[in-house]
Amino acid sequence: MGLTAPRASALSVLVFRGPVTMSALADAEQVRRPTMTRLVDGLERRGLVRRVSHAEDGRVQLVEATAAGKRLLQQGRARRVERLMQGIAHLPAEDQQILARAAGLMEGLRG
Repeated sequence: MGLTAPRASALSVLVFRGPVTMSALADAEQVRRPTMTRLVDGLERRGLVRRVSHAEDGRVQLVEATAAGKRLLQQGRARRVERLMQGIAHLPAEDQQILARAAGLMEGLRG
């Protein structure tokens, strides 16, 4: 995706959790707020996130993923899934069956 692991992780939080405060994002990523500010600044320069005012409290700023940020993350995920599927396709049938069974068991845990 062309992002450092910390930036990709922060972007992932924003895409899947939605807009959050800088403090909440820092907590989710287990970093200090100044570190998160630098990460977000880099993502913002690339047009992947933006800062917006909270709808109910204009003093509070939220960070949210832009459409470009969401697209980049989804494309990266699609590439990883495709590589994984290609790898699975090269496994023996018995191993593929084991993986299918394990996937079914994990899916059942989501309950």
